[in-house]
This record gives sequence, C-alpha cells and structure tokens, in this order.
Amino acid sequence: MNRSPELILYQRDDCHLCDQALEVMAAARAPDFVSLWVDDDAALEARYGTRVPVLRHASSGRELDWPFDAAAVEKLVAGA
Repeated sequence: MNRSPELILYQRDDCHLCDQALEVMAAARAPDFVSLWVDDDAALEARYGTRVPVLRHASSGRELDWPFDAAAVEKLVAGA
C-alpha cells in the first residue's frame, strides 16, 4: 500500500530560498516529500505567500518557517 509522504514543502517558482531549503532537506536526509507551489493557488498564497519556504509535517500539522537547518528538519521528521 502506498503512503503519502509525511512532509510537504510549500514553495514558489524561481525562489532562491526554496532552493536553499531543498539543500538543507538533502543534508538532513529528509524522507520523500511533496512540493506544493503557492503561486497558482489563492488559498495557499493567502496562507504561505509571505512565509515560503515552509516545511509541514502532514500528520502532526507542525510547520517550520524559513530559515531552518538540518537539525530542525530531523527533529520535525522524528516528531519531537
């Protein structure tokens, strides 16, 4: 049975901070995640527009606003 990834990265097109967030997530060896772009979604734009990149743990609802580091990603993944 396929499970949806637990992590969601909210980002924008052509966002250098989003690129940095992806590098941090790679350094943290974050598990599979879904990228959602806020640019073309009014509800996501309203919620995350000024905050991107934002990393969200789907089941807990916890979020990390940028800037975050590998240790913070690891902690979010571990559920701590």
